[in-house]
Amino acid sequence: MLRFLALHALVGVTIGAAVGIGLVLLDIGGLGKLLSRASNPVLSLLLVIVPFASLFGGAAAASAIFTLPYDTKYRDEDDHREGES
Repeated sequence: MLRFLALHALVGVTIGAAVGIGLVLLDIGGLGKLLSRASNPVLSLLLVIVPFASLFGGAAAASAIFTLPYDTKYRDEDDHREGES
């Protein structure tokens, strides 16, 4: 289950980082120009990418938790026990 959540979170982080990089490379709202003129462009780039990556990673992990098949697993075990009695 932890691998399942980690995989979904990793996919979300990757997508979020790609969105952040896409914003900079496509120069949406002049963001690329602002970052190129910054005194410390690496820190500024991280301040754009990290929030997107954490937001998308959290959303992907939350949706993975939401889609876990708990009901089916426990319902099958309960039905099996009732049939034995």
